[in-house]
Amino acid sequence: MRGCLFQKVQRLVKRVLPFCLLTFLPLTASATEPQQFSPEKFQADMEQFITKEAQLTSEEVTKFFPLYREMQQKQRAVWNQMKDLGRNKPAEEAAIKQAVQKRDELELEQRRIIQTYHNKFFKVLPASKVYDVIIAETKFHRAAIRNWRGHQANKKHQPQK
Repeated sequence: MRGCLFQKVQRLVKRVLPFCLLTFLPLTASATEPQQFSPEKFQADMEQFITKEAQLTSEEVTKFFPLYREMQQKQRAVWNQMKDLGRNKPAEEAAIKQAVQKRDELELEQRRIIQTYHNKFFKVLPASKVYDVIIAETKFHRAAIRNWRGHQANKKHQPQK
C-alpha cells in the first residue's frame, strides 16, 4: 500500500514540477530586471565598456568622449529624419522615388559624419585605440540587442497582469 501511494506521489510530482518551474521561473527572473530603459544608464554603461575594452586612460577619456557624444548627437538627428521618412509610404510613384533618394542621401550623410569624427578621434587617440573603440562599440550594441531580445522573449512567456 505504501509503495503504491509513493508511486502516485512520485507521478504527481513529475507532472506538476515542470509546470511549476515553467510558471514561476520567468516571474522571478523578471523581478530582477529593470522596469524601464534609461538612456543615461545606457550611455554610461557604453562609455564604461568602451573605456575598458579600448584601455583608454583618464586623459584620453576626457578628450575622446565629448567628441564621441557630439558625433552621436549629429547621427541621432539624421536617424530621426530617416525615421520620419519611413513613417508613411507616399501614395504616388514619384514621391516614393523621392523618399528613397532622400533616404540614400541621409545614409551617405551618416557615413560622412562617422568618417569626419573618426578623423577627429585620430587627433586625440592613437589609431589602434580608435580601432578598439569602434570594435568595442559594436560589441556593446550587439550585447545590448541580445539582452533586449532575451528580455522580449521572457515577456512573451509571462502571464498578463
